[in-house]
Amino acid sequence: MTDTRADTRADALTWGRHYVAVEPTHFRVEYAINPFMDPAVQPDPALAMQQWRTLVETLRGLGAHVDVLPQRPDAPDMVYAMNLGLGVVRPDGGRHVVMSHMRYPQRRMETASAQAWFAEHGWSTSQVGRDGVGAHLEAGDAFAWRGDLVVGYGPRTEELALKHLATDLGVRMHGLRITHPGMYHLDLAFCPLDERRALICPEAFDDASAAALLELVPEPLVLTEAEALTTFAANSVVVGRTVVMPDCPDHVRAQLESWGFEVVVLDLGEFHKGGGSIRCLTNPVDLTLGRDLVVQDTPTVVLPPV
Repeated sequence: MTDTRADTRADALTWGRHYVAVEPTHFRVEYAINPFMDPAVQPDPALAMQQWRTLVETLRGLGAHVDVLPQRPDAPDMVYAMNLGLGVVRPDGGRHVVMSHMRYPQRRMETASAQAWFAEHGWSTSQVGRDGVGAHLEAGDAFAWRGDLVVGYGPRTEELALKHLATDLGVRMHGLRITHPGMYHLDLAFCPLDERRALICPEAFDDASAAALLELVPEPLVLTEAEALTTFAANSVVVGRTVVMPDCPDHVRAQLESWGFEVVVLDLGEFHKGGGSIRCLTNPVDLTLGRDLVVQDTPTVVLPPV
């Protein structure tokens, strides 16, 4: 199943080949902190585990490395590993994670367990806030894009966190105001495909931020609001020239295939009940400073006009 085209295209993403995931041994919908969650509608534990294992096996079959963390019994959302922290590889080869500071207290215990796991496995860590003190940052709002970081803020990540994150990593950052309650993380509305193309749902943002994001992407593949919310298509991952998706509208598949991508669709429906899909379940930790993110002498944050 290995994609032989993965390294033959100069514009292919160089990251997305090493992931951290959390086994869903205690996944359930215990509270409602996003519009998809309803404690009266519970996931099937056996089916959820089957869907998750198929996802991990698929990524490994494509040549990606996947590390698996245990799930805390008291952290039902910890399975959405994308939000544990933003992992980078420093120019000297050292590995570092900026840990998330969750907006909702129901998820904050996840960070402590994840931080301990990263430390045990040789990662240094830092924080922009913790235990409800300091700026909120959730890593599902942050993506590398053409040498810079693109970070969504509003529902979960706070604007103040952008300055701290840019300074911590020494990079330039483009902030985007998210205004849609159903696309509360950037990873529900933006998915880099390669160095020129990305899936985008403009309705996730205010007008200025939508225009700024569309200007940043030379060849956007635009999703409608309905497509983003019902298919979770933007919540996909890319390994080389393969896009692993929870669903793929016909026009999206046609465009992806015309660009030379292979589309693999997996059913992750049990996890949609908690408000996340493939990207939320997998955290890429191979972003490399100096390769995927340009190190700046003066870190800056570029915000859309008010």
